[in-house]
Amino acid sequence: MGTAHRPPKILVLDDDRDTADLLVVTLSQAGYEAAAVTDGEAALAKLDQCTFDCLLTDLHLVGTDGLEVCRKAIERCPDLPVVVVTGNTSLESAVNAMRAGAHDFVTKPIDSDVLLLTIQRAVKHHLLHDEVARLRRSLAEVNPSRQGLVGESKGMERVRELVRRVAITDATVLITGESGTGKELVARAVHQESSRAEGPFVALNCAAVPAQLLESELFGHVRGAFTDARTTRRGLFLEASGGTLFLDEIAEMPTEMQVKLLRALQERTVRPVGGNEEVPFDARIIAATNRDLDVEVGAGRFREDLYYRINVVGVHVPPLRERPGDIAELAGHFIQRFAERFGKPVAGMGPGVLDRLLAYDWPGNVRELENSIERAVALAATEQVTVDDLPARVKSRPIEPAAVAPESSGRLVTLDELEKNYINHVLRVLGSNKSMAARVLGIDRRTLYRRLEQFDKAPDAMLPGIENDRPSPEPPMRS
Repeated sequence: MGTAHRPPKILVLDDDRDTADLLVVTLSQAGYEAAAVTDGEAALAKLDQCTFDCLLTDLHLVGTDGLEVCRKAIERCPDLPVVVVTGNTSLESAVNAMRAGAHDFVTKPIDSDVLLLTIQRAVKHHLLHDEVARLRRSLAEVNPSRQGLVGESKGMERVRELVRRVAITDATVLITGESGTGKELVARAVHQESSRAEGPFVALNCAAVPAQLLESELFGHVRGAFTDARTTRRGLFLEASGGTLFLDEIAEMPTEMQVKLLRALQERTVRPVGGNEEVPFDARIIAATNRDLDVEVGAGRFREDLYYRINVVGVHVPPLRERPGDIAELAGHFIQRFAERFGKPVAGMGPGVLDRLLAYDWPGNVRELENSIERAVALAATEQVTVDDLPARVKSRPIEPAAVAPESSGRLVTLDELEKNYINHVLRVLGSNKSMAARVLGIDRRTLYRRLEQFDKAPDAMLPGIENDRPSPEPPMRS
């Protein structure tokens, strides 16, 4: 119930002190942090900071309009669920409160089981709303240069740095990487960061177009150039004028077409099929391939002169297996995306899910992870993705035990040493991403930094490869 970091906070408003205290005891025994007040003004004053997860208020208060308190509470904290208490004979008041924005109501005499179930639902609603808002804020605060390039690993930082540096030029870019690593996302990031961002981004998968149609697709054709050419058509080079033309899987282009592409890039003009005139174009060219073009050139399958023409700036996108620290952030990013798309209240990963994701080697890279998370969110029956929601190939992968004991090891270790080794293990697996590590460990970031400071003061505190920076103080994470 609630978060792993702190118990949910409930504010109780009842003008009868004995009743208020009894409700506080009932809620506290159920694991909540509850506080009581006996008048509306005191309740509204406590709500000013919007630090509570639910307000439980009686509608019939001496000298105070409970319905007005309900309205004002929702005005001050629009996301705060308000549960109202009313008598069996006053259901109309409860209906009016619901119309004013109350989340739910319970009737007197209060059944503690019904009360706790109602509070639990209200708190879950509030925490889920908070998580969605937090994720949206994170996306809004992302540096524009990331443009969907999720991940804090050194490999992805290098990609983003290259994107920033090359985007301000009009240089031709060659993006390399295995299938599914996100090469088109990188191309779009270059386009969106460039002065051509307002122009079109036109993409063509060279492997998806039959060889006999590729020239017409790229350069266009005039009417009557061939049997089906009933009208004149502009090619993609001209369609992309003022913007970017992205040629994906360029290594699949037939050799005879490579010659024509090279000439177009050199002259900055195209000749439509069946035409007699050269037409200038103004498009930036970005190419991508999952093949090793050095090998392709050596084998005679790709022209060396074209290779040098397109490889002015090379950007390599690392496979997912080389950046396991990005898996957790990518998974969270995809969960949020598909939860919104499917209209489902899924906001995170349940126990064991991240372990399975980290144990799998992801031969299909980010695309495979994305498809797996899409499936998991579609099947999720709770507010968290569970191990059972994952594809069989992912959830059946054996999980290696965490290497938390000393390598020399026949000796027994203290709990402090075991904790230190395990925290360092989690940080190493997650690429020193402390925010994600705190989530995996089930603690807030301040607690994690406090632990790291303690390790730093002890001999041999940190294991190799773990950065030991310090942040400014910040409030505990809420989810």
